[in-house]
Amino acid sequence: MNKKILVSACLMGHNVRYNGTAKAHLQTTLARWQKEQRLVIFCPELAAGLPTPRLPVEIISATGYEVMQGNARMVESTGNDVTQHYQLAAWLALQRAEEEGCVAALLTDGSPTCGVHQIYDGTFSGKTISGMGVATTLLSQSGVLVFSHSQVDELVEWIE
Repeated sequence: MNKKILVSACLMGHNVRYNGTAKAHLQTTLARWQKEQRLVIFCPELAAGLPTPRLPVEIISATGYEVMQGNARMVESTGNDVTQHYQLAAWLALQRAEEEGCVAALLTDGSPTCGVHQIYDGTFSGKTISGMGVATTLLSQSGVLVFSHSQVDELVEWIE
């Protein structure tokens, strides 16, 4: 049986990012895996009912781990607290991965939800810090191996 991979919808060309765009990264291998029905294409934010486009959101002076522990907040660029919406998005990503039997995930680095190695620092200045987004945190804590969009080659090596 083929190993299934949860993939950020924006990486597959869907215009679901906060600014209504895609981050198309569809390579030959991903196209083949999609034909083999190995990919579970999912956007946590849309699943949680957030609109597209939506305001930029950042985790304030923390990472997804602290948010999921209830010790940090996520806010829109206007200052509106959206922590609960993004916590729900994370839980929905984990639920979908578990329902589909995903052993790995390919997510968009920099995102407050899907960031793998880096997220924005909460100042809305474009500065990043090391850390995971909320969905990445839950997925990795649950045993799903998470790769960023810049690690497609590593994912291919691991899967095949």
